[in-house]
Amino acid sequence: MTDSPSSESYSPPLGKIIILGILGLGLGAFFYFDVGQYISLEALKANRDDLLAYTNANFTAAVVLYVAIYILQTAFSLPGGAIMTLAGGFLFGSILGTIFVNIGATTGATLAFLAARYVLRDWVERKFGERIEPIQAGFAQNAFSYLLTLRLIPAFPFFLVNLVSGLTRMPLGTYVIGTSIGIIPGSFVYAFAGRQLGSINSLAEIASPPVLLAFTFLGLLALIPILHRKFVERKTSS
Repeated sequence: MTDSPSSESYSPPLGKIIILGILGLGLGAFFYFDVGQYISLEALKANRDDLLAYTNANFTAAVVLYVAIYILQTAFSLPGGAIMTLAGGFLFGSILGTIFVNIGATTGATLAFLAARYVLRDWVERKFGERIEPIQAGFAQNAFSYLLTLRLIPAFPFFLVNLVSGLTRMPLGTYVIGTSIGIIPGSFVYAFAGRQLGSINSLAEIASPPVLLAFTFLGLLALIPILHRKFVERKTSS
């Protein structure tokens, strides 16, 4: 009888190597070309007239370019999401900006989710299968409410939620819907603030304590169905 291959001897398939290579190239290009200097509040304010003129003259191209950049920024978990959302509100208005942000962020987050699922999940389940099984089961049962809470509460980094969700058995459709709905409030707040770009000197002015508290409250509301279900189950079993 032959021993089953251990996690140390596991050889990842070619597809996973390709995904890792693409992610590595994307990150490398971002830092090599110092793209971060262009995704900052200072750069956005300094170039606002040129950006607005281009958008007014080439609206469709500007929308496609904006959404494509947002998808790449989110998929590669690169910094600048808040600035990109501000730019969306400034260039397209609060409503359209929120819609375009939602398309870009949800698509990019889905790509990050799929990358985490197909690159990392098998290894994590082999290595920590018994320990993470209860977490997997709980997340699978209440995936939508859990995800909605994580998206609404600012304390949970966006890229980290993408990664963790990919390691669960959450259905892709649930992830896409939960992400799309959960990011609407935050996207609208930043897009709305983008209309007053000239008066903003720091992102901290937007994410004020009352705003953060309101997001946290919304996130906790998303947990009510789970708490209600557990209460009913406990009452039935007693």
